[in-house]
Amino acid sequence: MQLANKTAHYIAFKVKTTNPKKYCVRPNAGIVQPGTACNVTVTMQAQKELPSDMQCKDKFLLQSVIAPNGATAKDVNLEMFNKEDGKVVDEFKLRVVYTPTNPPSPVPEGSEEGSPPRAFTAEENATLHDAVTRSLEEPRKKPSSSEAWSMISKLTEEKAFAIQQNQKLHQQLSVTIEELVKQGKSNSCYFRKYLIGRLCEICED
Repeated sequence: MQLANKTAHYIAFKVKTTNPKKYCVRPNAGIVQPGTACNVTVTMQAQKELPSDMQCKDKFLLQSVIAPNGATAKDVNLEMFNKEDGKVVDEFKLRVVYTPTNPPSPVPEGSEEGSPPRAFTAEENATLHDAVTRSLEEPRKKPSSSEAWSMISKLTEEKAFAIQQNQKLHQQLSVTIEELVKQGKSNSCYFRKYLIGRLCEICED
């Protein structure tokens, strides 16, 4: 908890509890300067078991009183909180309330600590074997990116070479036909034999 001093005075405080063996309070006494605040930590000791009705009768008492200017935590004593001689001692009571924590997540059946591992059926074993086999074979079937790019580049070059050869064949054929036509051999048997022989030479090239 946080103790804030909104006054213009030095304030001495002290925290008491009805069950000091059960709780640890740090600091349990001190000085809060004007316009400042002080954090107080309350820690409950580990308990063997909590009450079934989650009810607690423990309480805390926070006392505060005006202290001399410039006082420090070493100057705080029991006499400062005596109510004699008309001294004003402010008191604030705090009651302890137990808050249940969130229930733990359910543990799947068969996974408790110390329980034997579950045996796989024949069908599950076959499925697991197939999955492992595929995982081992897939890297071999799939070429790497570098191999794929190399294959694509090779096929592109072969396609370009084939197109170039096809264009060259058409050019040579056109030239041959023009030469024969000029020689006046388009209607003779000699023209047909010559054309067939020329085409064979072009294909062999």
